[in-house]
Amino acid sequence: MKVLLTNDDGVASDGIHTMSKYLAGRGWLLAVVAPDRERSGVGHAITAGTHVRARPLDDAGSFAPGVAVYSCDGTPTDCVVVGLDLLFPDAGFVVSGINQGANMGDDVTYSGTVCAAMEGVILGRQSVAVSLCCGARDGLRHNMTAAMSAMAVLEYVERTGLPKDTLLNVNVPNEHIKKIKGFKLTKRGWRRYVDKLEHVSGPGGEVRCLIGGRTEDIDEEGSDVTAVRDGYVSITPVCLDMTHYGLLDEMRDKGADAALNGFLRLL
Repeated sequence: MKVLLTNDDGVASDGIHTMSKYLAGRGWLLAVVAPDRERSGVGHAITAGTHVRARPLDDAGSFAPGVAVYSCDGTPTDCVVVGLDLLFPDAGFVVSGINQGANMGDDVTYSGTVCAAMEGVILGRQSVAVSLCCGARDGLRHNMTAAMSAMAVLEYVERTGLPKDTLLNVNVPNEHIKKIKGFKLTKRGWRRYVDKLEHVSGPGGEVRCLIGGRTEDIDEEGSDVTAVRDGYVSITPVCLDMTHYGLLDEMRDKGADAALNGFLRLL
């Protein structure tokens, strides 16, 4: 099986280098199309109205030998589109990561890592997003633990397949592989960002904002947040169909469509 490997940390990230070497070492064919710079937090953004450029890296020594590597000036989603539609259409898997930082809870909607995997699903490929739950100040990052964990998940997916419109979001504690307690199937937890906005006033009424903040996780049994905190690799199936079917049925039962159509007759 051929894998398209991408990320949102950029083509120079240690995470994607480690993942490429481990995949190749296990005999998986792969190609890399990754952003030419840090593109974290861009979500599912796609470039429209201007060209996206992808160029082969002549010096790709940090990747596995023989791997075709392209650096793209677009978003992670752009990388997947260019990779699957043009450069490597025979790739059957998309692996996004290893992200240097967790993608749990509310991160899923912001994350370029997860959304690159979403684009893989949209384009009909089996897709897995992989994140190492390290902090910005962590001096030691166990990317090999994340690569080994991801490999176990990929081999499972290769055997069983995934349902349509579904990806797996994998979060790995930043620990040596021998300290990992195991894998847990989880739901998306609750991770909120507090003190999200810092701002100062500039000249002429300008407001300058820095968006970020610190995370505040809610401990909930069965969630990705709780599993990682307890030393487990979390595996969360993420479905692209975001329809709230329960509310849809409730609104139909209450005649919401008829009530709303009544407003039109009053215009």
